[in-house]
Order: sequence, then structure tokens, then C-alpha cells
Amino acid sequence: MPTHRVNFSLGDQLYWRKRGALNYRGSLKRWAAYLEALIEREGITDILYYADQLPYHAVAREVGQRLGARCHAMEFGYLRPDWITLERNGMGRLSHFPNDREVIAAIAEKLPAPDLHVLYPHTFGQEAFNEVVYNLTAYFGRPFFPLYRDDKYYSALVDYLPWVVRALHRKAYAPTDLYEKGHVPFHILALQLQSDYQIRANSPYQHLSEMLEEVIGSFARHAPSETFLVVKQHPLDNGLERWGRWVERIAHRHDVASRVIFIEQGNLAAMLKTALGVVVVNSTVGLHSLRARVPTMALGCAVFDIPGLTHQGSLDSFWARPEPVDKALLKCFIKALAATIQVKGNFYHQEGRKVAIAEIVRRLLSEQVNQPGAFADPPPRWSSPKANPRHIGNTGSR
Repeated sequence: MPTHRVNFSLGDQLYWRKRGALNYRGSLKRWAAYLEALIEREGITDILYYADQLPYHAVAREVGQRLGARCHAMEFGYLRPDWITLERNGMGRLSHFPNDREVIAAIAEKLPAPDLHVLYPHTFGQEAFNEVVYNLTAYFGRPFFPLYRDDKYYSALVDYLPWVVRALHRKAYAPTDLYEKGHVPFHILALQLQSDYQIRANSPYQHLSEMLEEVIGSFARHAPSETFLVVKQHPLDNGLERWGRWVERIAHRHDVASRVIFIEQGNLAAMLKTALGVVVVNSTVGLHSLRARVPTMALGCAVFDIPGLTHQGSLDSFWARPEPVDKALLKCFIKALAATIQVKGNFYHQEGRKVAIAEIVRRLLSEQVNQPGAFADPPPRWSSPKANPRHIGNTGSR
């Protein structure tokens, strides 16, 4: 079956070495008309894109749905490191994965336990290197794609150059031994990247400082006085936002500076062994904490934010009375997730790519994306109270 690839930037071209790709050099405004003509001319039946909220991909989804083409989104997997997410239309607010425990249990009942052993690993360096190379190539390749719009929160230069400064002048905020070894009672607040489109598209926040204000303020008012809050920075953060200063300033204002600790680095797996709870917006850290049986609060729209898994009460109630993780439901959730919207494989591993491509193609050709859960096919989560539909932003990536 013939396939057609469309490149929007020099970065896309660099990472697609095969012949015959189409290089779209028109404006975003004209992209819909171009795609409509392509679908009709070539008889396109399926559209596959990496990430669902990027400007060109959002348009592709709208055009594809209107013309009857099946649309599919890919991303890094929820069950990382060697899984890839494949969902019909999109993730987050667009996800069709059920959030009803009975439906999840019914799907899982028919399935074997997934193989969660890491078969196709990659290093942090591989991921960081490819992200930097792709985005800098797209940035400096503008003469070849002059109308390309990446809609990134930061430009590539602004995003990556501070890494050099941070590597040379990294500030040691707080020693992590106390928290990794559980010598003090603490909760974890896991930061995401400010540039992550999951923040703007699938949460009520435009800037993470709003989230910090809400969480630290709630912690100050309602957390037991003997507990601490450890705010952990994302490992890929460029340092531009100076989250340490934000945390210090907000904690001082709420008179909990001695109990709110900011760290740039830390062994998350070790910290999860003794943490009292974890707060995320919609980061996959939430899945790690659930799998470690740690009570978890999701502030944004997340596929794992399900009654029985995450805390469903208010943030204020989470600190002293967090809802426990239902082990039986978690087992069903992982089985259903792995079988329906996860594909074993890895973008950065040669064998992992081959295995993933074969399975993705099989699901597309057999119309089994999001299967075997289609009998309970829920609507997308547009109306989630944890995702503000007015905030539909995008950031550039492959």
C-alpha cells in the first residue's frame, strides 16, 4: 500500500531519508487546502502524525475527520522507556481511552499480562541529542522552508543555549539524600517543561507559576506541619524560568520556606519508595508514582486520572487524606493501556523501531487502533474539568 510523507521543515527532511517525500513550503493558512487536495488526489485513508496539538497536525486532524480519513496520533509511550503511544485522533482531551473502572476491568479481563521488561532501551543523551539536532536544524533551515511555523514556546536558540550555562554553573539547591532515603515525611511536586504543549492544551494553566502558587498555597494551609514538599525540576528544563526562585518566592509568601524544597536533580525511583504522595499536572511521572503505589493527584487532563487510581477529591484534602491506589484496578489499567493505545518499541532503538513500525502498520491496516476496547468506545475527554478548552496551544517537535 503506497504511503505519502509530508515534511514541513529541514528537521523533518533530516529525519526522513527515503525518497519521494513531499516538502510543504506554503503557509499554515493554506495547509488545509493543500491537504484536502492531497487526500482527494491520492485517496488517502489514514493520517499519522507525531503529537496531536502541533499546528499542522491539528489542521490535519480536522481536515481528515471532515473528509473521512482516519487520524492517528503517536507520542512517547505512557509505559516508558520502550513503548510508543498510538491513539485515534489524539491524546489528553482527545483521548478515547475509557476512564470508567468497570469498562477498564472488562477490557483487561480478556487480555494477558503485558511484557513490561525493557527490551529496547535508550539513554537520556540519545533523547536530548536528537531533540536538539532536530529543532536546531528546523530553526536554521528556515531559508529552505521560509513559511514554516513551529509555534514553540521558546525559539530553538533560546531553548537550548542556556543548557551550556546550566552545565557550567549548576546551582546545588538541596541535598536529596534526606528525601531519597525517606528520613523526613515529604510529598513530591513534579514539574513539567513550560514549553510542553500538554500544559497549555490539557490543563487550566498557561504558566507553571500559576500551578506553583496553587499547590504551595494549598500545602501551606492544609498539609500536616511536620511534612515537606519537594519540588523536582524536569530533567530537560533549560533553566530560563528559574523555577528555584519562583518556588522560594512563593514559599516565603505563604510562610513555608523551611518546608518547601526545590531540587534540580534527584533519583525519582528512590524518592517514590518513601514519598507520601505525588502531585503532577499530567506528567507521566504520575504513572510512575501509581506503579509505585504512591497516592497521586493530577491537576490536568491525564489518561491515568481515573477514580480508584488518582485522588479525586480536592487538592486541599490530598495532603492529609490522600486516596490510595487500588492495586487491582492499576493492574487492569496497565493491561488495558498496553493492549489498546501502547505499542512496544522505541524511536531511538533500531530494533525497537522495526518492531513498533510493524505493529503500527498492522493496527492501521486492520483498523485496530484503540482496540480491543472499541466495544466501550467512549467519547473524547473534551469536557474534562481539568482541561480548559480555551487553552489550545502548540509547541514544535517532530
